[in-house]
Amino acid sequence: MGQRLTRRNLLESTGLVGAAMMLPGAQAAEPGSGAEGAPAGLRISSVKATVHGVPVLVPVLEKTLKTYFVFVEVTTDEGVTGYGLTGGLQRFGVREFINRQLAPFLKGKNPLETEARWQEMFLTFNPRYQTGAWSSAVSAVDIALWDIKGKHYHQPVWRLLGGAKKNVPAYITFGLLEFDREQLVEMVRRFLPEGQDKFKMVVAIDNGENPQEDAARVKAVREAIGDRPDLMIDGNYLFSMNRGLELARRVEPYNITWFEEPLYGNDARLLAQLRERCSVPISAGQNEGSRFRHLELLQHGAIDILQPNVCYVGGYTEGLKVAAMAQAFNVLVADGGGWPHHNMHLQAAVSNGWRVEFHYLMWKVGEAIYQNTPEPEKGFVTLTEEPGLGLEPKREVLAEYLES
Repeated sequence: MGQRLTRRNLLESTGLVGAAMMLPGAQAAEPGSGAEGAPAGLRISSVKATVHGVPVLVPVLEKTLKTYFVFVEVTTDEGVTGYGLTGGLQRFGVREFINRQLAPFLKGKNPLETEARWQEMFLTFNPRYQTGAWSSAVSAVDIALWDIKGKHYHQPVWRLLGGAKKNVPAYITFGLLEFDREQLVEMVRRFLPEGQDKFKMVVAIDNGENPQEDAARVKAVREAIGDRPDLMIDGNYLFSMNRGLELARRVEPYNITWFEEPLYGNDARLLAQLRERCSVPISAGQNEGSRFRHLELLQHGAIDILQPNVCYVGGYTEGLKVAAMAQAFNVLVADGGGWPHHNMHLQAAVSNGWRVEFHYLMWKVGEAIYQNTPEPEKGFVTLTEEPGLGLEPKREVLAEYLES
C-alpha cells in the first residue's frame, strides 16, 4: 500500500509553496534563514500599519469629506522599504491584525518571494477562505512587498507584473450623491476643458428607491457632456432587482458604458438576470476579497466588465490571478473602488486591463500623501518608470492625519 495522500504531502509534492511553513500550527523558519536551506538574502525586518483620515475639499459642495485608509510600511535589512495601502472600512481591525499577527509572522522572510509569502499568510491566517479584514490587510502588505520587489530589481511594478502597456485609459468619478442635479453638471464641466472624456457618477438616490430621479440626474449629465464622452453609473450595491432593472431601462437612451454593482450583495444570479433583461453593460467586483468571488461572477455570466481592486482583492498577487481568469472568459478588467495610484499598475500590466478610476476623493488623498503622483491627462494616465510603485510618502502629511 502506498502512503496515504494528505494535504501536507500534496503541497510538499507539488512544490507550489513551502507546505510545512504554510499549514496552521507549523513552525516558521528561523529569521534570516532561506527556504529549504538556501542562502540568506533580502529579509523583512519590520511591518507597520497605521490608520489615517485625510479631509478632501470637494469643489461645488465647498466642504470637506474625510477619507480613511490604512497605510503599511515594510522595511528590510538592506534598507529597501515598500509602501502599501488599503481602504478605511474595518480600519482598526485591519491595523491590529497586521501589527499583531502578520508583522511577527513575516519578519525574517524574503519579501521578493511574493507568491510564497501570500500563500503562507493565506493558509496560516485564513484557512477557511474568509474575506473582509483579512483581504484588506493582505492587500496592503502584498502591495508593499511588490513595491520592494520593484525597487530591488530597479523596475516599475506594472512591468514586473506583465508590462502590457504604459499608457492606460483613465476615467474621472466626479458625481457624488451629495450633489444635486445642478451641482453634478457644474462638477463635470470642470473636467471638460482638460480633455477628460470618461466620467462616472453615483446613483441610488433615496437608497435606491427613486430610479426616476436617478435617471433625471443621468440625463442632465449626459446633456452637459454631449454624446461622445463615456458615462458610467455606480449603484454601490443599493438596488433591489426591480429598482435596478427600472433604472437600467430608464438610462438606456443615454449610452451608458456600464452600470456598476447595481444589486444587493453583488448577487451573481440576479446580476446575470439583470444583464439579460437590459442593454446596459454590467460591471462588478471592486469590493470582492478573493479570486473565488470573481470566479462566481464569471461563471454565472453576471458581468460584462470585471473590477478587481488591488487594495481589497488581495494585492497584486491575487489581482493578477483575477485578471487572468477574466481573460480566459474574454472579459475586460477595469478599476473600480478608487485608489488609482496603486490600481493603475495592474491595469497596465495585463492585456485585458481596460481603465483606471480616478475617484475624486481617493485621487486627491493620493496626491496629498505621496510625492509626484501620476495624473490623468486627456483620458489617459502614463505609468511611471520609477522602480517599484514610484510613490514616496509625504511623512509630514501622514503624521498630521494619523488616527489613534
